[in-house]
Amino acid sequence: MVSGMGYKKPVSLSCILLSLWTAACLAAPAKKTLFNDVVNKARALAEEPFENTGEAFPEELRTIGYDEWRSLRFKPAKSLWPNEPFSIQFFHPGFIYHNPVNINYVEKNTAVRIPFSPDLFDYSQSGRSDLAPGDIGFAGFRVHYPLNTPTYADEIIAFLGASYFRALGKNMAYGMSARGLAVNTAEPSGEEFPYFREFWVVHPALKAQEITVYALLDSRSLTGAYTFLIRPGEETTVDIKAVLFFRERVHKLGLAPLTSMFFHGENTTSKIEHDFRPEVHDSDGLLIQESSGEWTWHPLVNPETLLINGFGGGQPLGFGLLQRDTDFDHYQDLEARYDNRPSVWVIPGNDWNPGRLELLQIPTANEYNDNIGAYWVVERPFEAGESFEFNYTLLWHTGNQKRSGLASVDSTRLAKKTDDITFVIDFLPGLSQEMIPADDISADIQVLNDYTVSFSQIIKNDITGGWRLVIHVNLEQQQWLLDKVIPNRKPVVELRAFLKNGNTRISETWSYSYLP
Repeated sequence: MVSGMGYKKPVSLSCILLSLWTAACLAAPAKKTLFNDVVNKARALAEEPFENTGEAFPEELRTIGYDEWRSLRFKPAKSLWPNEPFSIQFFHPGFIYHNPVNINYVEKNTAVRIPFSPDLFDYSQSGRSDLAPGDIGFAGFRVHYPLNTPTYADEIIAFLGASYFRALGKNMAYGMSARGLAVNTAEPSGEEFPYFREFWVVHPALKAQEITVYALLDSRSLTGAYTFLIRPGEETTVDIKAVLFFRERVHKLGLAPLTSMFFHGENTTSKIEHDFRPEVHDSDGLLIQESSGEWTWHPLVNPETLLINGFGGGQPLGFGLLQRDTDFDHYQDLEARYDNRPSVWVIPGNDWNPGRLELLQIPTANEYNDNIGAYWVVERPFEAGESFEFNYTLLWHTGNQKRSGLASVDSTRLAKKTDDITFVIDFLPGLSQEMIPADDISADIQVLNDYTVSFSQIIKNDITGGWRLVIHVNLEQQQWLLDKVIPNRKPVVELRAFLKNGNTRISETWSYSYLP
């Protein structure tokens, strides 16, 4: 039977056989309210001590490298539902993926556990056939669908590692990821990484344009039940609902976490000598739609030290990490195609409780480590025995999509001198601002931490049809309070600016953090 779901084992041990599947399956009647069953399983699991299922992981799989793990290829002919619009393929366990993941599919009134088998994978590139001793579970799975052309089933979403997943819209290449949950991120005690230990994939009808996935989350401090309703398209939509149950006190809970990479970009002042590419990043900014109606654009950086920004103002109407720059000429990477990386927009659902939006930026020396995180931090801690329910929607889309009628930030560039730094911000007009002359536009500029703006100017940009805002900030040395703690360290330059026509705001708010 499907463990812990309250199902009874049928009298007959006969299985539903899939095309090209020969392994035996254990079947069980599925209830119409499958999500409620997953919720009940998560609730019961939270009452038990946490068990690290990765401790018994085979050593021969734990020690293989990334390249060898990638060579363990799934055989497409063995896909689940291979001749239908939606099909499923599986990831081999190994490398950093130590926690076995159970995967089930739901067909009519039956839930079927899919057993791991070496017959599903091609080991010829690795030269190893002894890596998988028995039914050890999968590392995760991916969903395929004919997104870009009607004749080829593209990979549209993948669940792999901890609670990570990533999706694609039309004509995009994988980039940033989302996570089911963030626990104690950037806390001195260290971050906890919950993981999806079991999935249920509902078999969609042949003409269906969406697929439903249920998931069971587990970690030392909590458990959770999740549902994902996935609709692939020009803009792929994932509706998410979750119910959490707390085993232990959680001091910092992050909802709808997004994870990305920023190595260097147009706002990087020091040249990366060994890299011919002008820019390397999966995302270039955080966009926030405030409940007040304000839109804020905060360009990303690769800081020299850990940088954490908090954005108040109540629960936003939306936020996301965007790859707003989609010009290939700005990247010049024929393999990675950073110009095709997706942006992800979060639309919160029910009341997420008071809190703040947090942006985490970590120094990185290469493009292989995700160093950017954005998530909603619930203000209060959660105690053992509590439960919490929330929902939201993720939109995976191209980053140059306009979400407001305001003028948007197109680029941010910096020029630094010893005691002065210049910010050059280009705005692209919305439809209602295209005819406004530069002489009728002014800038509202705020600078924090006792820095001063020595000069600012607005210039009409005849190339883009927008405006260029130039801001000079004085960095003259003075006795900062921070000097008493860290000698010769100045505080962060925090800037906010937006364009106005008279008293009317006509642009996004440009927000920036600069470490002098």
